[in-house]
Amino acid sequence: MLGGLFTLTAPAIAHALLSRSTASYQNLLFLVITGTSCVVMTGLPEAFLPGLPERLVMLLKASLGPLAGAIALNYLGIWLGGIREDVIVYRITAWGAGAVFLAAIGLAIVAAQVSSPDFRQLLAATAAVNMAAVVLGLVATIRAANLGDPLARWMVLACLCLAAMASGLYLRGLHVEGLGLGTWAFTAACTVAYFLMVTVLVISRDRESRRLARLAGLRNGADPATGLPTGSVLVSKVEDAFWRTARLRGDCTVVCLYLRNLYELGEAAGHGVEHQILAVTAARIRRAAGFRCVVGLSHPRCFVVVISGIKHRELVHATVLRLRSVVAPPFSVVGLDEARHHFTPRLGVGAMTFNPANAHPVDALNNAERLAMATVRAPQNLPEDDIQTVW
Repeated sequence: MLGGLFTLTAPAIAHALLSRSTASYQNLLFLVITGTSCVVMTGLPEAFLPGLPERLVMLLKASLGPLAGAIALNYLGIWLGGIREDVIVYRITAWGAGAVFLAAIGLAIVAAQVSSPDFRQLLAATAAVNMAAVVLGLVATIRAANLGDPLARWMVLACLCLAAMASGLYLRGLHVEGLGLGTWAFTAACTVAYFLMVTVLVISRDRESRRLARLAGLRNGADPATGLPTGSVLVSKVEDAFWRTARLRGDCTVVCLYLRNLYELGEAAGHGVEHQILAVTAARIRRAAGFRCVVGLSHPRCFVVVISGIKHRELVHATVLRLRSVVAPPFSVVGLDEARHHFTPRLGVGAMTFNPANAHPVDALNNAERLAMATVRAPQNLPEDDIQTVW
């Protein structure tokens, strides 16, 4: 069980260092405190360190469990959405966490004064406080699951594992007779399963929250369907690319891919299917353009790619051809009727190369877009070898 806890703590540390979010730090603190309380109840500290003061061991066994329960209840309330989601769930978790925390303080004070023969009764009271915290958490998650939270039903399963874990650990700490190796193996398995589920659920909700925050970032210049920069943010990125290339005394090529039939499936597949088309097209363009090019969305039908730092025209032309060949193949989207509909992009591709020292980003974008629109208005799309490129 100790090895499993160490293993689960490693990705929690990595997630906290990488994401640097409040949820990841809370998850790490929860793992450390709750995991420590579990290890203390097993008796491992006394076995590994026989010289530990008895009073310190009693204090840890009496206070760490309820403290972990208070933290778990508080974080559970935050994870379930707090007061903005449901007042009753908030009261169960917030007030319950406060009551369990006060009980932890009281148990610690008593543990500092109680004699060794009476400690068993104090530990039984600690177990009762912990089980009360488990019941409150279980009630809160069941209510959240009934209200429609899709992750709460998995948290209910985690709370059931927590109940088995707490029962087994306190039976171990109370030295109840008649329980053998099978009980302790089951307790250890429930402990690892509980921490594993909680870690996965916390990371999942944290990622979902960050994704929603990104999708809500229209005010920051991001298109919600593709995540590509748009508006003034796109212009500023093009401006930066021009500035960097001017310092290197190179040229910049602005490529516009105009998707004329973006709304073609609106009647057959349902309005809103264009978001899927935009997402697929954006992914294809990103793959073809690579990581060094600026990729943006001038408006829903016009994708922009800025190729900077390439001085050979053959390489630029090859990049433009690759963009068209990757974006042009047909693909399927799912309509409102849950049926698959085939979509074949009708593209106009225009590329214009500028001296960035003398060019204005807005004019460059407009000129390249006009060139792309001129190609798509032709009776038939131009062959790949004849993409209009102006130097």
